[in-house]
Amino acid sequence: MSGERASVDDALAEVANDLAGEFRLQPLLERILRSAVELLGCRSGSLCLIDQVSQTYRKEIDLDEGCQAGRVFSLEEGCTGAVARAGKPVVFEHYAQVRNGHIRPDEPRYRRAVIGVPILLRTRLIGACIVFAATDERRFDDADAQLLQRFATHAAIAIANSRLHTEASERTRAAAVAAERERAMLEVHDSIGRGLATVTLRIAAAHAAASRGEDPLPALALAQQAAQETMNEGRRAVWGLGPAGMAGRPIEVSIGLELDWVQATSELAPTFRVFGDSQPLAKNVETQVLRIVQESLTNVVQHARASMVRVGLVYGSDGIALIVEDDGCGFDPESAGTRGVGLPGLVARAAQVGGRVRIDSTPGWGTRIRADLPYRGQVNGAADGPRLRIVVLHPLPAMRAGLVRLLDQSEPGVQVVAEVGEVGPAVEAIRLLRPDVVLAGTSQPDAPAADLVAALQSASAGVGVVGVIDPGAPEAQVRDWAAAGVRGFVQADVDATSLGRVVIGVARGDVLVVGDVLAQLGGLPALDGDRLTGRESEVRGLLEQGLADKQIASRLGISVKTVEKHVSAVLRKGGVRSRTELLARA
Repeated sequence: MSGERASVDDALAEVANDLAGEFRLQPLLERILRSAVELLGCRSGSLCLIDQVSQTYRKEIDLDEGCQAGRVFSLEEGCTGAVARAGKPVVFEHYAQVRNGHIRPDEPRYRRAVIGVPILLRTRLIGACIVFAATDERRFDDADAQLLQRFATHAAIAIANSRLHTEASERTRAAAVAAERERAMLEVHDSIGRGLATVTLRIAAAHAAASRGEDPLPALALAQQAAQETMNEGRRAVWGLGPAGMAGRPIEVSIGLELDWVQATSELAPTFRVFGDSQPLAKNVETQVLRIVQESLTNVVQHARASMVRVGLVYGSDGIALIVEDDGCGFDPESAGTRGVGLPGLVARAAQVGGRVRIDSTPGWGTRIRADLPYRGQVNGAADGPRLRIVVLHPLPAMRAGLVRLLDQSEPGVQVVAEVGEVGPAVEAIRLLRPDVVLAGTSQPDAPAADLVAALQSASAGVGVVGVIDPGAPEAQVRDWAAAGVRGFVQADVDATSLGRVVIGVARGDVLVVGDVLAQLGGLPALDGDRLTGRESEVRGLLEQGLADKQIASRLGISVKTVEKHVSAVLRKGGVRSRTELLARA
């Protein structure tokens, strides 16, 4: 008896494990039915789902019973119908006793016993498990009914889980469809709205010319041209081809063309300024920046009655900021926020790439729109985007837990993929998981800084190492870590915002040192500027500002490879081994 009970428990445990990770209904139900049939010493059976509304049932699984899976029958038929009418387990000594059965009299099972139990979801009947005896002598009793009922309970759980999973998937698909519909609507609104505004202005100019006794045909010709361009842009939006205004041009040039449109279609003379060093933008970010500019300028032209409009583009350390200001009639953001698609569209566009929009406006005093977006789309925002992978290496468990918690608080776009306390396991984790950044405590026992950093970087080329300086760490230790080539430092008492900024910056290729670390790195000999060429001196000055190679190349108008050569020369002539050590001497 104990062995039989163990077999039942083992079978139920295996079924329960399947329920934990499998949401496809057919394989689960087949596994459940097959386990029940085997434990009852039988070979055939069926599992049916009942539809009480239509008074029918559908055979979902059919084991050795004539391949009737998928067929639908009335609840007035078969053993499943008998279970539905009884609302409890049913046992027949011979299948011949089943009303309106589906087995022919010439089949062996027609003379054999059959048992059926209900599948109940709470108190609602949703199906039935049926098992046929394998021999003429086999009879089913209450113990068999109890065992089969336990498997029927697992079947009910599987059905419920599958339905919940299906509903969740349908909701996800519906949300994705709604988001895509909103995106398409915004694209059409941008294209058609701007085009119609141009056509309207051209027709108004034709009316004005006619009222002055002048020839209106030039203005009408421009209106016709604008209408054709609007039609083309609408087609591009519907076909999902993206904004035609980009055409591979830098974002500054595309914004300049939009301002040309404003000047050509209104009496405004817009101004445009760029602040900071130009940074590459992800394609989706670039598209949304241009669309936000277009929508903002369209609102100014159509509604603001402004005499001035300014556009600014600010390249910051964490992302790009777009500012559009006018001195027009303004509006009340509280009452206008849900009207039309213009203002909500700006917010939705920024949110699509993990950014945000702030709209400040007062009736009679103009409007200021600021959009802040990350350079690489979802890096700091939504979970849909690729997340930066981080490995935390520190000998103290409390420090590891604290660093993980700080990153969770500050950067949703960061994922800690491993927490380790020793160098050996850290190297293996880096080799296996390929993180973007390693946060490593500088007080590693029996691990010289140069050897440790070299081991970490050799495990994955390009990984950025950030040193976490423990309280009381000697200056010599910190200098050794700087010389070893780490790309950033933070104190052990760093706050969440600063830690997140350093991790993101190092992943992007910057050199970042936060807090009082520079003071700890002091006392090193100064670089001999006389040994550097003029260009190398320029590169050195920009390196000391913490600029990356691409930024230096953009500032000096040279290639990135040329910058890399100058950087190597600066480090070699200065007797330093890393940018961090150079930054410490600045």
